[in-house]
Amino acid sequence: MAGEAGFGVVPIEVARTLDGLDLFRGLLEGRYPAPPITKALGFSLIEVEDGRVVFGYTPVFEHYNPLGSVHGGVAATLLDSVMGCCIHTRLKAGSGYTTVEIKVNYVRAMTDRTGPVRAEGKVINVGSRIATSEGRLTDASGKLLAHGTTTCLIFPI
Repeated sequence: MAGEAGFGVVPIEVARTLDGLDLFRGLLEGRYPAPPITKALGFSLIEVEDGRVVFGYTPVFEHYNPLGSVHGGVAATLLDSVMGCCIHTRLKAGSGYTTVEIKVNYVRAMTDRTGPVRAEGKVINVGSRIATSEGRLTDASGKLLAHGTTTCLIFPI
């Protein structure tokens, strides 16, 4: 999952000098550490381009809720991550963002038998202060598991 740089946080002094696409290309190539959340939940960055990010994840029993499926918070976290990160790929150096609102629709449950899934985020619009994007979580056969939208606030870092 983590490249040569392991897991950690890109120092803010470095992050503020990179535009978002350069930062995410560096994460994908292992020049920068993978965020600790990716280790905790077992997901990884697998594709990056301008306005688009894809994470991979394989559902595990350890993420189950009391009713025997992967907790919906895992799907929400994957979607929140890809939807925010695809926005980040469009930001200029010295800019950051935070989620202001997220909407998730659950379509199918995930279990440890689901197999690998993809979370894909695509930008809808990036303005000077507000950005929106959408995300889809699908299984290996392309079946939709969950989808969502987000609104993010853009600010200087």
